Amino acid sequence: MTRMPNGTRPPVHLIDSEAESLTNLALGVADTAPQVSELLLDEIARAQTHRAERMPPDIVTMHSSIEYIDEASGVERTVQIVYPAQADIAAGRISILTPIAAGLIGLREGQVINWPDREGRRRKLRIVKVIQPTRI
Repeated sequence: MTRMPNGTRPPVHLIDSEAESLTNLALGVADTAPQVSELLLDEIARAQTHRAERMPPDIVTMHSSIEYIDEASGVERTVQIVYPAQADIAAGRISILTPIAAGLIGLREGQVINWPDREGRRRKLRIVKVIQPTRI
């Protein structure tokens, strides 16, 4: 897999506890899903981490809903990034262990990332809106 130079990717911000959970998850699937494991671990490694209460609301975190545009196709989608057990494509909940979710996590509204899809094709994804889950 060819690596993108760090300078071509926007900054990533993660909640410290989520970064730890995602690292464990990515390491756990390294044998069965090596591409997404590597992509996710690379993003975690370059992320700036924050405590949950200090995370700006326009940053994609676990359970955020994200409206994004695939700039090549013009298709706009809204998805929620969840852990694998909660994933349900029909309901718009995508697993963090998909290339798209691994690329979107930690980005901010307005940012664009050039990211591989499942087939390895590069897609330019632009985040339009981030909606945080209601916390009880």
